[in-house]
Amino acid sequence: MESDAADIKKTRGDHCLNIFVSYELKQRLRQLAEKYDRTTSDIVRAVLRIGIPMMEGLSQAEEIMVREYIELFRRLRRVKSLKEI
Repeated sequence: MESDAADIKKTRGDHCLNIFVSYELKQRLRQLAEKYDRTTSDIVRAVLRIGIPMMEGLSQAEEIMVREYIELFRRLRRVKSLKEI
């Protein structure tokens, strides 16, 4: 039990996140919370849980697209230089 108390003191505050959002977004979050009888914090946590995997997927797709675009550009440049020879 003593180690649990030490761990809590050690990490206190590390799990908190302060963010600034637009008034409109805050209102939408509050409306969702009221509609589904939850706290605004619960809604924000749920949105983050759902949104993080989506953001990771979008970022990976973007990475792949950029990498493939650069590869295609390099190929086209090589083809163009071969035609000039």
